[in-house]
Order: sequence, then C-alpha cells, then structure tokens
Amino acid sequence: MAPRRYDGARRLAFENAWTGEKLKVTYYENGRYIDGALQALDRMMRDHRDNTVVEMDPRLYDLLFDLHRLMDSANPFTLISGYRSRATNGLLAARSRAVAKNSFHLRGWAADVRLQGRDLRQLALGAISLRRGGVGMYSRRSNFIHVDTGPVRRWNI
Repeated sequence: MAPRRYDGARRLAFENAWTGEKLKVTYYENGRYIDGALQALDRMMRDHRDNTVVEMDPRLYDLLFDLHRLMDSANPFTLISGYRSRATNGLLAARSRAVAKNSFHLRGWAADVRLQGRDLRQLALGAISLRRGGVGMYSRRSNFIHVDTGPVRRWNI
C-alpha cells in the first residue's frame, strides 16, 4: 500500500472514550491555524468530568498529527484524556501513583491516546522518534500512551 499523499493541510480525528463524541477537522491550512477548528479540538480535549475547556498547546496537535502520519492510519485516535482540571487531576492522583501531581494535562500540553490497529509499543516508539516531548506507555489495564509537549523524556517503554 502506498503512503497517503500529504497536501500540507493538517487534520486530526478523535473519538472520545468517555463521551462517545467524534471529531474530524482540518486545523491548519495555507500556512496558518484555523481558529474555529482549534476551538473544536480544545472542546474535544476538555475535562469531561466538569466540562472545563482551555486553550490547548497547538504544538500538541502538531505532534499528534505527525504521529498519526507516521503510523499511516486511517483510524481516528481514541482520546482518553486531554486537559484536566486541578480537581480531576487530584482525584486521579489519589487513585493512582502513576498520575503526576503537576501533570502537563493541567497546562493543556498533554493527551492520552490509543490508535486502533496500532500496537501501543509501536505508537509509543513512533512518538519517541519525533523527539517533541514526553512519552509514556500505560499498557497493563489502561491501554494508552501519554504524549506531551514538555521536555523530551520517556517512561514505561
């Protein structure tokens, strides 16, 4: 199979694991970000527990776009977690030592995702190869990878 052609536009597609919402959007075209599309992505990335929407780091969307292209997949990402409010992060940190108290999710710099048809390790190694931030793998029960636009680092891989 030949790789998909790239026309310079950046598109992302998500299915939210918790709300069932789906989104497929072109968020960058003709050399610039598209405000309405970024707002739609920010809404998809909201804290689903309290519906808090924040402006996410556009570099996160670019990282996910590049990762998706690298995986050469037609499937959407399954979104587990994007932005987290302090209350949500505190709740999750109380349940698991794997949740950082000062998580990049609190800044809108992180997403937890999986991609149907791609092995988690393959997805994580692809994200690591991009060298654009942190990458963690949570394969035991949770079945997702974490990517963020913070310092380059990796764990559980």
